[in-house]
Amino acid sequence: MRLSILQENLAKGLSIVGRAVSSRSTLPVLSNILLSTDEGRLKLAATNLEVGVSAWLGAQVEDDGAITLPARLLTEWVNSVPPERIDLEMVVRTMSVNLKCARFESNIKGIDASEFPLIPTADGERSLGLPPVMLRKIIDQVAFAAAEAKDTSRPALTGVLARFEGERLTLAATDGYRLSLRRTSLAAPAPFEQSVIIPARALEEVSRISGECDPDQPVEIAVSSARSQVLFRMKGKGEGEKGAFHQVDLVSQLIDAKFPDFMAIIPKSYTTRTVIDTAAFQRALKVASLFARDAADRVLFQIVPGSDTTPGQLILRATSAEAGDNVSELDALVEGSGLEIAFNARYLLEVLAVMDTPQVVLETTRPDRPGVFRPVGSGPEEFTHVIMPMQLNR
Repeated sequence: MRLSILQENLAKGLSIVGRAVSSRSTLPVLSNILLSTDEGRLKLAATNLEVGVSAWLGAQVEDDGAITLPARLLTEWVNSVPPERIDLEMVVRTMSVNLKCARFESNIKGIDASEFPLIPTADGERSLGLPPVMLRKIIDQVAFAAAEAKDTSRPALTGVLARFEGERLTLAATDGYRLSLRRTSLAAPAPFEQSVIIPARALEEVSRISGECDPDQPVEIAVSSARSQVLFRMKGKGEGEKGAFHQVDLVSQLIDAKFPDFMAIIPKSYTTRTVIDTAAFQRALKVASLFARDAADRVLFQIVPGSDTTPGQLILRATSAEAGDNVSELDALVEGSGLEIAFNARYLLEVLAVMDTPQVVLETTRPDRPGVFRPVGSGPEEFTHVIMPMQLNR
């Protein structure tokens, strides 16, 4: 293998695939990145056996070949050299690669490419196309609510349920304390109707990578015929642009488990409806969270209905035995009776960060029943977030 590539392009490609590199595997080759030539391009690939990412970069290829190199060393070397052309030449006898850039020259030892696991592709599978901006938004509104990947006792909760039904896509995630639900309409019916559980970490990588993609090229989504893997294909911004790549494929194993009946978690009615300014709500929560840290992030909500002469209010209270206490008052449009209820401030700040409307609505019934948060202006069919309350301290 002998080729030349711009430093910016190689650095971009390594940043895209690098997050899939395994950090704790007993197989040394999983700590490496595969470099191979493919139809006049340089292909980079990395996998941890659960998620695999492949990226095709523009390069001047003189000889074909393939090898795997240590991900950390290669990435740090590329990020350290000047933004000029990098020449790579594989030395088969020593199973290494000679790299030259400007006045820098190094040899990095690798592992034979034949030891690298095969990463499936989406070729031949029926796919659904979604605009990158839309896909990124719906992932960001849901994936954060999933349980941490290390929670092996509840594998279904570490993933996001993706339900494809005709012209509708539904994403749902829950960690047992909160639920995030996002429904979106598709431009055309999905070529397949099924429900799968995708690891939240894989979807977060899709969101990150799609931000580097051509916004005018849809992200193709396919579920393998065996229903064991989901595949995402993303197009680059074109060969002539700085840091450009041609294409990225991400393949993830699906979670084989039963997802909870999330519709049973969402309250069907409410007794109090409170509309709050999103930015003011965020600011008050950030201040309250400073005092709630020592109390499991607990913030008390006091909802006060308005009268003919005064507006309704939402009063936030947070108390720390060591740090002190805080009270914040917000004007609010309150329909229904007054109520006191406590929520986790961190959970609220995370959901407000993915709401892009000027106002947010909170629907409540009792202090021991979940609260429902929605962006004002989007119907219940779009984005719904449910948070379990915390115990009131009397």
